[in-house]
Parts: sequence; structure tokens; C-alpha cells
Amino acid sequence: MNNQPKADKELARLVSKLINVIIVLMVMVVALSALLFFYIPEPKEEIKVQGPEPDQYGNFTDAAKQEALKVKDTTNYWIAPETSVLEGNPAKEKILYGQDLIAHTANYFGPQGKVFKSSTNGMNCQNCHLNAGTKIFGNNYSAVASTYPKFRARSGQIEDMYKRVNDCFERSLNGKAIDTNSNEMQAIVAYIKWLGTDVKNGTVPEGAGLKKLAFLDRAANPENGKTVYTQKCASCHQANGEGIMNGDKTAYTYPPLWGNNSYNDGAGLFRLSNFAKYVKYNMPLGVNHDSPQLTDEEAWDVAAFVNSQVRPKKDIKKDWPKIEEKPFDHPFGPYKDGFSEEEHKYGPYQPIKDKLAALKNK
Repeated sequence: MNNQPKADKELARLVSKLINVIIVLMVMVVALSALLFFYIPEPKEEIKVQGPEPDQYGNFTDAAKQEALKVKDTTNYWIAPETSVLEGNPAKEKILYGQDLIAHTANYFGPQGKVFKSSTNGMNCQNCHLNAGTKIFGNNYSAVASTYPKFRARSGQIEDMYKRVNDCFERSLNGKAIDTNSNEMQAIVAYIKWLGTDVKNGTVPEGAGLKKLAFLDRAANPENGKTVYTQKCASCHQANGEGIMNGDKTAYTYPPLWGNNSYNDGAGLFRLSNFAKYVKYNMPLGVNHDSPQLTDEEAWDVAAFVNSQVRPKKDIKKDWPKIEEKPFDHPFGPYKDGFSEEEHKYGPYQPIKDKLAALKNK
């Protein structure tokens, strides 16, 4: 019985100590809470960084990222028929002869021509109609058979394919028209018709002619174009634009772009828009429409430079009998739109097109 008060006192001291510990802990909790509230900064919003996307092979390259941004071209372009399908065709020899005439025109009508000597400037039809008229947006022949005969404002007449071919002989080849009944003309026409075998009459397939090119908001600049020519064209066409002939002096490996043996000022390429579109999507040699090397400005400026050089002249007094139908870049007056010859040659073209459209709608 005497030990009970002593045990109670020990228990009381223990409880007192526990209460003191609890009080100290509570004070510490309050103090820490205050510290956190006043001194710990608010969490910053998480910034998400977009990492590079890999290419199809898992490589993280800038080139791959740029490629991913490109819009894939799913257009169903015209494809020229293969000559292998000609087996058994009674017109095979004529068609193949026509192909060779287009590809190697100078062998037949050039300086050492087998049919007529020096009746052309020594260039080949495929210098303008690439790959014998089969290249997509390379001024190909895909729509010729399906759209001729047709009215052409330049002559003011209905033209057939024979007229169209001879226009090239007289303008782009700066030569003489050939007999429409000759074996050569019949072979050329047979080849062009064969290329358009699967093209529906009256239609123009995708990839025909030349690819569209946006106008500049300024005039094309021949001086800028000279720099482009020197850097990207002269190695093939030479500094003086005379081109390079083959070793036999029978044809041009690289055609002249100005001078006595180039196309004359009545040719389609003498219109700046045609030349600019042609070089933009086909030059330097090997370029395709979906992988051009020249910028739009370089294409327009180099066209201005080349077409400002001296070249043969053609009597074009009978061209465009209705002057209101002259194209915006036809460089010879008179005109009905009020713009000068220099403006028609070098632009800017949008104001001219707008004025021509307004005149047409009157």
C-alpha cells in the first residue's frame, strides 16, 4: 500500500513530460507552416518543350523536319507511253522516226542535216520540249493531239498540228517550214499523236505544258538576272550565250540562248512568262517541277537577262491581228491597254492583266 503514492507520482511526471513534448511539437508544426507560407515560392507553370521529330529512319535532322513540312503531291500526272508497246503496231517505224526527229532535229535539218542542210539554227526540238516532248511540265506534247485543230489568237486562225510544228521550225529553230506531206512532217505528227493516245479529246492532262509561276510585284531585272546566269547557267550555255556544239559540229549539246543560232523574237520562249516558267521548273539541267533550284525572283530575272540579249528577228506583223488579244507579256506594240513595250516585256504584270481583263469585260 505504501508504494502506490510513489507510483502515482512517477506516472504524473511522465504524463507531464509527454504533454510538454506534444506542446513543443505543435509549436514546431505551427512555425514550419508559417515558414512555408511566407518563404517558399509558388510553383512555376511547367513549360513543355517540343522536341524534334525524327524522320522515317529515326534520325533527328533539320532536313528531315523540313521534309515533313512539305505537302505531298498526289496529283495523277500524265505519263508518256513506252515505246515498247509499239511492237506489232504498223506505224512503229514512222513513230520512232518522229521521235528521233524531235530528239535530234539538227541531224536532219541542222548545219550538216541529212535531209536539208542549214535549214534550222542547229537546235533540236527537245531543247524546248524536253525528253522528246515527254517530261512533266517540260513543255511536253501530251495535250497537242487532244486539242488540235484549235483557234489561236496569235494567228487569228484555226490551226492544225502541221501549222503548229512549222511554227516551231520558223520561230524556235529560226528556220524554214517543212513540207506537210514530207516523210519527216508525217513522222513528227504521228509521234505527237501517239504520245496523246490515252488523252481524251478536248482535255489537257495534268503536267502538260509549263507549270504556273507567281508574278513578281516588281519588274523583272536583267541586271539581277545576269548574276543568276553567271552563277547557274553559263557553265553549260557559256558566258556569251552561244552554247556548246558536239564534236562533229552537227548539233548543240547545250543550246545557244541568244545570238544568231538561237530562237528568234517570234518564239514562245521570247515571252518572259514562258521562259521564267521553263527555267524555274527545268533548269539547271536535271531539275524537276517538284524540286526546283531557282527562286521565283531568280527565274524571272534570268529570263529578263536572256531575253534582253541580241537574237534573230522575225517578221511578226501578222501576229495578233486583234491587238486586244495580245498577251500581257508580248513585248511588241501597239496595245490597247495603255502600257508600254518595256512594261509588257519586263512587268510588273498584274496591273496589265487586270487592265486586259477590264477591257475584255466592257
